[in-house]
Amino acid sequence: MTTATLNPILSNVDIINAKVPGYQGLQMIWVNKEGKIEEILPMGKVCQRETPENLQIVDVAGDWISLGGVDIQINGGLGLAFPELTRKNIHRLEEISQYLWDAGVDGYLPTLVTTSVENIQRSLSLISNYTQKTGAKILGVHLEGPFLNYGKRGAHPAEYLLPLTMNEVKRVLGDYASIVKVITLAPELDTTGEVIPYLHSLGITVSLGHSQATAAQAQQAFKAGATMVTHAFNAMPPLHHREPGLLGAAMNNPDVMSSFIADGQHVVPIMLEILLRASKGLFLVSDALAPLGLPDGVYPWDDRKITVKNGTARLADGTLSGTTFPLLTGVQNLVKWEICDVETAIFLATDAPRKAINLPTISPNQTANLLRWSWDENTKELTWKRINN
Repeated sequence: MTTATLNPILSNVDIINAKVPGYQGLQMIWVNKEGKIEEILPMGKVCQRETPENLQIVDVAGDWISLGGVDIQINGGLGLAFPELTRKNIHRLEEISQYLWDAGVDGYLPTLVTTSVENIQRSLSLISNYTQKTGAKILGVHLEGPFLNYGKRGAHPAEYLLPLTMNEVKRVLGDYASIVKVITLAPELDTTGEVIPYLHSLGITVSLGHSQATAAQAQQAFKAGATMVTHAFNAMPPLHHREPGLLGAAMNNPDVMSSFIADGQHVVPIMLEILLRASKGLFLVSDALAPLGLPDGVYPWDDRKITVKNGTARLADGTLSGTTFPLLTGVQNLVKWEICDVETAIFLATDAPRKAINLPTISPNQTANLLRWSWDENTKELTWKRINN
């Protein structure tokens, strides 16, 4: 996959009186003529530089400034599921990318849920050869399956699940391992212990999910190179005081980051609050499906149908299958539900997912795709907008 010119970026500006996730006190963000963050300095510190010509000053008066979001688990949008990409509809990636950019997302991993090897290979091939012109940047692909535990498959079709063996992994990846950024798998299915180290050696982030793994099995997988857990609480055993399971092992491991969905249905707010208090590493995902950007209703999903109501999608039998909320809605929900403060909520959708896939967080030398977040004390609402020249 190659990238042409993306959306216009901010340049030659000083943003002053800004709160920045991870920084103490009010900051000044200097964006140079190339659209890169040159410096982030406390407002009280004298900037030792010659003032650039035609520098614009933007006073954000204590609002929060962040990079745009990164969505590591998103299954489609505007009516198109990523496993259904073809040569005839590949151009729709541009529409989805632009929609996500407008929704405050800088980058994303098109997520391929469990389907046939032929469908996976076709989508990987098309994405790897795709030249992107605008919108949120495609950062790679997330394979959510097909190496999942049958008993925790959720909405994934059982007929396409595969055993977790080296031969099957190599068959699924084919010639496209370099574009796969994350793979979700059930570690207890690997009887040889070879698969996770192999994937790790390829530079693929291994995420544990759709799994019946015990805490001991999860800990072994983490030692073998797994560093992530897919949608905490969902499609895994619940926390138990005598068997903490996959999630308990992850929550207690500072080197593991778990994604979670904040739509209020996949995990109720009180459990999200417990998760945030107890876990050492978390980040938000949308888990958005193809109807993202479309109204509630009934939509096709492979050869089945899903019903979307109030932004949450379910199969006919009631099985949760995803959401149709954009990523930053999760940020707003966390603040609205009083689960965490504004800084933490913003961090969970912007810097935290970047950390999970080893991308730099907001810091000098990063492209200044910046969001401005405003908290209204009267309405108790958190809003955002992109900062443009």
